Amino acid sequence: MTAKPQILVIDDEQQIQRALRTILGQQNYQINVAGSGEEGLALAAATLPDVIVLDLGLPDMNGVEVCHQLRSWTDIPVIVLSAHDSEQDKVAALDAGADDYLTKPCGVDELLARIRVALRHHSRIKGNKSTEVHVGNLTIDLANYLVTRNGEVVKLTATEFSLLAYLAGNAGRVLTHRAILNHVWGASETSQMEYLRVYIRQLRQKLEEDPHNPQIIMTESGVGYRFIV
Repeated sequence: MTAKPQILVIDDEQQIQRALRTILGQQNYQINVAGSGEEGLALAAATLPDVIVLDLGLPDMNGVEVCHQLRSWTDIPVIVLSAHDSEQDKVAALDAGADDYLTKPCGVDELLARIRVALRHHSRIKGNKSTEVHVGNLTIDLANYLVTRNGEVVKLTATEFSLLAYLAGNAGRVLTHRAILNHVWGASETSQMEYLRVYIRQLRQKLEEDPHNPQIIMTESGVGYRFIV
C-alpha cells in the first residue's frame, strides 16, 4: 500500500490549522501541524514531510528565516501561504528558498493544485531524476544540451540553453528574477533585468506555440518566472 503523502503545516492561526486539516485530510494526505517556527523546524527534521505549507507571520520568527533554516539541510518543497501580499514579501520568501507563494485567502482548488505540483517536484528530487523534460511537443534533454520541438532540433545559444535548463530543472517552482540572473549570469549581474526580459522573449519565440500567450514559461508579475509542465 502506497503511503499517504505527508504535509506539514506551519501556521499559528487555529482557524487555518483546522481548515487545512479538513481540506487536506479529505485529499488523503497525512497532516502534521506546528504553531511556531521552532516547532515547525523540529517537526520537519523528525518527520521529513513531502511538502511544507508555511505562514510568514509566526509568533517566534519570520517565515523567511524558517525557509533559510530549512534550505540549509533539505530540499523539501515549501509553499508559503500568507496574508502578506506585497511583492517584497514574496520575493524575500522565494529568494530564501520557498518554492511557491499563495496569498490568504486563496481558493481550495488552487492550493491543492500547487501541492500536487510540489509533490511532483519532490518526487523528482527523491528519485533518480530524469534528465529529460517533456512539455507537449517539446523535449528538453538537459544532459545532452538538446531541445527538440515536434521532433526537430531547436537551435539555442549557450545562454538561452542555460536559462532554459534552470527553468526546466525547477519546473513548477517560482524562480525570482534575482535567482535566475545570479544562476545564469552571475552575482554581479543580478540587477540587469533587461538581460532576463530579452532572453525570456527569445525563448518564447522559439518554444511557445503562441509567444504572445505563453503556456510554458509563465510570468509571475513583479516576482519572476515559472516553468509549467
